[in-house]
Amino acid sequence: MSEQSFPTVLVVDDVQVNVELLKEVLSDTCSVIEATNGQAALERAFDEVPDLILLDVMMPGMGGHEVCRRLKRERATSEIPVIFITAKGEEEDEATGLKLGAVDYLTKPIKASIVRTRVRNHLQLKRAREELQSRNNDLERKVQRRTAQLARMQEVTIQGMATLAEYRDPETGGHIRRTQYYIKALAERLREKGLFQDDLNPERIELLTKSAPLHDIGKVGVPDHILLKPGLLTPEEFEEIKEHPRYGYDALKFSVRNSEEADFLQLGMEIAYNHHEKWDGSGYPRGLKGEEIPLSARLMALVDVYDALVSKRVYKEPLPQNVVLETMEARRGTHFDPVLLDAFFELTGDFRRIIRDHADFPEEREAAIG
Repeated sequence: MSEQSFPTVLVVDDVQVNVELLKEVLSDTCSVIEATNGQAALERAFDEVPDLILLDVMMPGMGGHEVCRRLKRERATSEIPVIFITAKGEEEDEATGLKLGAVDYLTKPIKASIVRTRVRNHLQLKRAREELQSRNNDLERKVQRRTAQLARMQEVTIQGMATLAEYRDPETGGHIRRTQYYIKALAERLREKGLFQDDLNPERIELLTKSAPLHDIGKVGVPDHILLKPGLLTPEEFEEIKEHPRYGYDALKFSVRNSEEADFLQLGMEIAYNHHEKWDGSGYPRGLKGEEIPLSARLMALVDVYDALVSKRVYKEPLPQNVVLETMEARRGTHFDPVLLDAFFELTGDFRRIIRDHADFPEEREAAIG
């Protein structure tokens, strides 16, 4: 691949050593341009419109936050993903930067593998958004093919975005497929019972099934050393993991905001943001309670936990079905909507067949049979 085909990354830091280090880390996969102060960064961004910007927060004169604020104000540069680089202990700076529209942050001293992974993931998300916009524009010019192409675009875009989470966490591949099948079966059973008729018409159920793989898209924002840790998390690490619904919501909101044809992502955004809320209000990130939680997220919460219990992980074996069902029942009215849980118990045979057909490991299949 020639350098001209590489994505362009603008590195902004007033310390030249830091600039050179980042150039060395990224030079194999990116065309790196540089700036050593805020004004120069704006000029290069407006002139060359890079694919992504790595932006130091603390610089003499115009700091990183002001640079980001000005970039987001201009149409030509407002969609460029900005990753802030901060020193340890600058939590308030990090929060401020994310509110300004940055997509991520890296802490100093930087780690080469983390930089490469974060940059790669955000470039992939940017390409997905650009492809989505390009497809939408094309559909407007081809009215006679609009419906068929839109349906295909939805499927490809959702699967493409969901694959980002799968790349970060290799254990999520089967989980993504199984939760799709679970949620479709559960939604259809609720409709058969005459429940949630407005929310669960056939079109909505199809869209719910398509959008389900986006529930963990926010994991692309979780640091590798936490997401890939082969063991139980510390309380501090779990607090970071708990941010992934918000990361997913922000990533999908960015896509929805920039495309009139991205309504199908609204449901994915709803699921990603709320699938860790609990019926009794003890969930996260917002502590929603009862029917404050969107139905789509209540469905996902149930099937997500079920699949976690029946799945093999580096830190656990799959639980036997009788233990899984006892655990699910114990969470009635606390974690789960009781109405949904009743429908779930009517489908345990269907769910076990899904596991047998789509298990990642023999142990999962054996546990489902037993």
